[in-house]
Amino acid sequence: MSNSEKDYFVHPNGLCESRNIGAGTRIWAFAHVLPEARIGRDCNVCDHVFIENDVVVGDRVTIKCGVQLWDGTEIEDDVFIGPNATFTNDRFPRSKQYPESFARTRVSQGASIGANATLLPGITIGPNVMVGAGAVVTRSVPPNAIVVGNPARIVGYVNAGNAISGNGPAALASPGVIETEVAGVTLHTFRTVPDLRGSLTAGEFDKEIPFKPLRYFLVYDVPTAETRGEHAHRRCHQFLIAVKGSVRVVADDGRNRREFLLDRNSVGLYLPPMVWGIQYHYSPDAVLLVFASDYYDDGDYIRDYGEFKRLVDGQGNG
Repeated sequence: MSNSEKDYFVHPNGLCESRNIGAGTRIWAFAHVLPEARIGRDCNVCDHVFIENDVVVGDRVTIKCGVQLWDGTEIEDDVFIGPNATFTNDRFPRSKQYPESFARTRVSQGASIGANATLLPGITIGPNVMVGAGAVVTRSVPPNAIVVGNPARIVGYVNAGNAISGNGPAALASPGVIETEVAGVTLHTFRTVPDLRGSLTAGEFDKEIPFKPLRYFLVYDVPTAETRGEHAHRRCHQFLIAVKGSVRVVADDGRNRREFLLDRNSVGLYLPPMVWGIQYHYSPDAVLLVFASDYYDDGDYIRDYGEFKRLVDGQGNG
């Protein structure tokens, strides 16, 4: 079939052996696509890209120059892959020795992989993730995270804005509540009583804290690189206080996302049901106190961000 008869474009110096190419896709010079590869619609495959057989590429994907996609790689829709980004599919490669199956690597919808980043095999890059240039990604990355470095670590979240801090410009000089753009999420400042014998801060449930708790838990000794939370609750309300050190918290209602820095024991963050919560970047001495409105119930947790988004969108449509 000639180029003029196809609904996709292959440069005269490109080699595309696959017929599973979507309409509007462009494959440029010195790119090589093997016969079993599948590429979606409106993709841009730049010079010197190699795509192996067991590879699926979604729609509207950009693959910049010098990228190789090996067997076991799945790229979902609207992904950007920067120049010379490196994918791998075997943790212990040996010449002329092949595993029974190659590790699967998935880059989820809307994610971006920076130039010269390296992805180890068998990981999932979550939706809308931003991988910084030159990062070495050794494990899966949760949705919306920004990761940089070697090994890659989470340094922020996409579209979460500048962190609201208990000591920042938005902080209250006196007890009160700050409303946020995330549905139902509020930042509370409690009264503090300093004294020669020590200081005291206090809050009252069903007044400053908008529910009566049935449970509490403490989170501490968290390595700086670790992320906790990453879930929403169907019914449970939570209230978070960093009683020591500092913790960054991201609250996400499925439409709006905001980051908070809890760094004073007189400041607390209220997370209502159906808000996705993430805690990360614990200081070495951090102790996070969490009050919960209900006893522990595993069925109350929503641990998959895609499911959370579907539930939120369903509520909105209802």
